[in-house]
Amino acid sequence: MSTRSTPWESGTPSWAGLTTSDPRAARGFYADVLGWRIDEVGSEADGHAVCTRDGLGAASIAPTVSPAQPTAWTTYLAVDDADKIADSIVTHGGTVLLPPTTVGDEGRTALALDPTGAVFGLWQAGRRIGAQVVNEAGALTWNDHHSADPSAARAFYAKVFGYTYTPVNSLFDYATISGLGPGEAIGGIGSLDPELSAAGHAYWSVHFGVADTDVAVTTASALGGRVLAGPASSPAGRRATLADPQGAVFKIIELGVGGALPRRSS
Repeated sequence: MSTRSTPWESGTPSWAGLTTSDPRAARGFYADVLGWRIDEVGSEADGHAVCTRDGLGAASIAPTVSPAQPTAWTTYLAVDDADKIADSIVTHGGTVLLPPTTVGDEGRTALALDPTGAVFGLWQAGRRIGAQVVNEAGALTWNDHHSADPSAARAFYAKVFGYTYTPVNSLFDYATISGLGPGEAIGGIGSLDPELSAAGHAYWSVHFGVADTDVAVTTASALGGRVLAGPASSPAGRRATLADPQGAVFKIIELGVGGALPRRSS
């Protein structure tokens, strides 16, 4: 199992959080599809929950705070100093949607919008480092950014987080983000995903590992989820793009089949 007990290197996608209009329904859906145990961390009415695999933090689920807030997964990037990065985001053309905020002794968080229109989060580790398990069934395996202007996106994240890139030979403009610490690529930035181009907006996508993609797709469909693409085999493993019953989009990939997907080091 790929586990982690120390804070992630700054700039690494280190956490995925779902905000949803129906946290209770989402908890049931993801528990069955991804095999999570999901424990509430606030009051019953609060709706905040941490999703774990074998007792290790994998993701979180929280309620939307207004009818205008979309149900969606958010990628959180690890930072050493949330306030400094928030200032840099603004300097380089982004927008801070939620200024750095302390979450008890867990850490500090913020939400931002990059110049292409993609929302992302910051996480400065306190007691909670971010994901404690990755690259496993039921755990985060990959995060990538898609927009109509990937060159602008890459320039922004290079200035704010120091990213460097390696172009990938693919059917669309895509480059992996080189590892910022030990390990290989930590994510990617490219043009709009052909599978989701109808969405027409920039976004960070989340990929979770599964033991069997076809079984996970069947389970998700039976629980009211939608299959947006796949299942289909790829050099990295059998994969699919899904939407949960409330509309949040996520991707799954069968681990141990192909194994060519570069993943963050744990």
